[in-house]
Amino acid sequence: MGVHTDTNEYPSPISPPRLFKALILDSSNLIPKLLPHAVKSIELIQGDGGSQVKSVKNRIDEINEDTFTYSYTLIEGEALKDKFASISNEIKFEASPDGGSISKVTSKYYLKGDVEINEEDIKASMEKVLGIYKVVETYLLQNPDVYA
Repeated sequence: MGVHTDTNEYPSPISPPRLFKALILDSSNLIPKLLPHAVKSIELIQGDGGSQVKSVKNRIDEINEDTFTYSYTLIEGEALKDKFASISNEIKFEASPDGGSISKVTSKYYLKGDVEINEEDIKASMEKVLGIYKVVETYLLQNPDVYA
């Protein structure tokens, strides 16, 4: 089983505490509210137990409110297809000099057998995640007192 690592950075005018609260701590409420056509619900499950989720199941590995770090592993679902045993992600929100933040995302794709990774599939997946990120960012810009 091979491992493919992908690292990305995304600048934002929103401070790390606000992004962390909106995208991580309150994602189960905010994201379905902002994207009802795409996300029906988010159920947070810690550890390896809990109910089944129709399309994906993530295990929360760490939430650190002091360092604005969130780690989780995708362990079940359509996103794994027949290619991946799991996909782990670590997201860290760091302050930028302009008062905003830089979101650093490291993803590790644990491949099944001799499967070769398709960079276009990974890029398309990250574009979808970035789309959600941008919707939340726009909401926070339009509502400066929310999660302040």
